[in-house]
Amino acid sequence: MKRHFFGVVAALLLFPWLSVNAQQTVTVVPDRTYDKVMESGYLVAAFYEDFPPYSWQEDFTPQGIDVDIARRIAERMGLELRTFWISPDETLEGDLRNAIGVGHYMRRGKIADILMRVPYDKRYAYQQDEMGNLINEMGVLFGPYSEEQWRIAYNTELLDSVNTIAVLQYHPVGVEMASLPETYLSAFMQGRIRDQVRQFRNMTDAFDALAAGDVSAVMGMQGEVDYHLDRLADQPLALAETGFPSIGKQQWDVGMAVRYSYRQLGYAIEAEIDGMVREGEVAELYHQHNLSWSLPAYYDQILEPDDAVLELDTVSIDP
Repeated sequence: MKRHFFGVVAALLLFPWLSVNAQQTVTVVPDRTYDKVMESGYLVAAFYEDFPPYSWQEDFTPQGIDVDIARRIAERMGLELRTFWISPDETLEGDLRNAIGVGHYMRRGKIADILMRVPYDKRYAYQQDEMGNLINEMGVLFGPYSEEQWRIAYNTELLDSVNTIAVLQYHPVGVEMASLPETYLSAFMQGRIRDQVRQFRNMTDAFDALAAGDVSAVMGMQGEVDYHLDRLADQPLALAETGFPSIGKQQWDVGMAVRYSYRQLGYAIEAEIDGMVREGEVAELYHQHNLSWSLPAYYDQILEPDDAVLELDTVSIDP
């Protein structure tokens, strides 16, 4: 998954470094507990840069569904939203460390209050090592607000349909470089699709190539596919109805994370996002962005049969 974000938060830290001696420094992180956040009047949320439709900047103005969700959370808490842009590390642990743990090595001590668009997996969140210590010690994962999945879009002038992945062994397919779709398609069917895989710097380039007929299909995440199909609505592009055998996890929940020492802040934010999900507010925000939305699987475990996410059936959630 591509997740590029970089940026600044004005006056987040007063003392990012504490000098001990000429050879040694100790990283100091901001004491942004729940009470301190509420007193400050603002909430600092970390977003991945250049990652439409989730989060990006246009003329230095934050855009995207994750930005709107974080802004709505802040408003419900009576706070102003401040953005903190990060670029992706090689692992989720790295993202948690850089965004909400201790900060990137280039800006130690500078962290956000929360990180948006964190893949939520309960087993991962509580995974322990052989000594019983949490492996994921930098952040606390919480607040699933949507479900994500892999999808394929195709050019209808080049393909009649994509009912099975096997079709792609005869047609070039675009993927973002160094992504799971690249790895998956290159290995699927003993590598029969490998020679048809075309790498692109980002999904925008991949979809532009799809519209131009340079590739016949593109594989990416649901939100990305929705966004680019809407952006290129005048082009002969369509969403494929196909599964992904042996991909491991076809669907996953998306939530947030806070620093391990900010649990009270996490509980407060979790209460707000849970209300937004149950009241249909998150679904409506997705609809405003012309993105499809699915209730996180997390709620399958906690909702009783008679419980309802308010008026979900009356909210058009497909673009």
